[in-house]
Amino acid sequence: MALPVALLLALATSSSAYTVDLAVHTDPLNYDREVREAYQHFYNLDYDGALTRFEQVRAAHPADPIAAAYVLNCVLFRELYRLDLLDTTFYANDGFLTGKHTVAEDPAVRDQINGLADQAIQLADDELKAHPDDSDALFARGWARSLKATYLAMVERGFGAGLHLALQARSDHEHLLQKDPQYVDAKMVVGVYQYVVGSLPFAFKMLIGFARMGGSKAKGMELLHDSAAHGVITSVESRTCIALFLRREGQYKEAVAIVQSQAKEYPRDFLFALEEANLLKDDGQGRAAIDAYRKLLNEAKTPGHYPNPHLELAYFGLGDTLRGQKMYPEAVRAYQFATQQPTVSPELKRRCLLAAGQVYDLMNLHDKARGEYLAVVAAGPDTSQAEQARKYMRTAFAQ
Repeated sequence: MALPVALLLALATSSSAYTVDLAVHTDPLNYDREVREAYQHFYNLDYDGALTRFEQVRAAHPADPIAAAYVLNCVLFRELYRLDLLDTTFYANDGFLTGKHTVAEDPAVRDQINGLADQAIQLADDELKAHPDDSDALFARGWARSLKATYLAMVERGFGAGLHLALQARSDHEHLLQKDPQYVDAKMVVGVYQYVVGSLPFAFKMLIGFARMGGSKAKGMELLHDSAAHGVITSVESRTCIALFLRREGQYKEAVAIVQSQAKEYPRDFLFALEEANLLKDDGQGRAAIDAYRKLLNEAKTPGHYPNPHLELAYFGLGDTLRGQKMYPEAVRAYQFATQQPTVSPELKRRCLLAAGQVYDLMNLHDKARGEYLAVVAAGPDTSQAEQARKYMRTAFAQ
């Protein structure tokens, strides 16, 4: 999975209603009742509930690399969600590649992720040494490599190291598809790789030392559509990737249709409902987006409706949309509500404070704006948001 491959696999993994398709090949464990139950918790963002069940699966299958990969996947996405890194607004353009993003990495979780990835890869290597034609082990190794690459790119921003692992993951799954074209789940990693590498700016490829990488956006989308339609544990994330890529291409209505279908399929998944509102905003449907954000926030007030909502993401999107509609006082309140959420990450808090300051400046209330800018600097003096805040303290922000 290419460096932003990881970035783009942001919302969920696997597919939902399972009937065994004999024309599609996959690891039999993917159809296990306990595995499916764990994934249902995962879809609802109940990562702790999912992890308990995946750990039970791993305990029952200690030598199976995909069982270790299930746990790795769950721990990884739980951490990305904790860090507010599943906010797709980060990845809708190339700013993520060039901007400064400081993340409060948890060393214990980092070590856990690395340990799980290394274990899954080693178990797969052991199986492949004993049985070189084991397709399931080859898939598991590629998947584990892609997940470790995801952490390196998204959290540590180690794009070079992440890309090296991503190339290995792609190689595993390309090799698997060459010998077994019906192993459809492998098309997701290869498809995302093709699209992302085909989209990377040449200057960025030069910067990280991979200028000769090749990729094809059209080929990537073709593979992803196949994985979305027929994948056993990659259907949902393939659809999520397709929607994000359509968003990058400005094809918002097609992306909205995909996300709306996922939100209908998983009505308790906070991120799918959030993404629908984000896409309406990006499509210029400001009033519809405002309604969608407010509906989401209102539903979240019902205990248990969304098991694990990060309301700061919705408030931030709402603030941006209200700002675009020139509803400035309401925008400031939305940004301020975002900063007050217990789950808000340090970076998103700074982004909200900075945005609130900019809106105050648009209202010609520079004294209030200055207070927000000072709060940005206090929350992270060496960050890109602090640099901008210092600039606007000297010269008021203007649209």
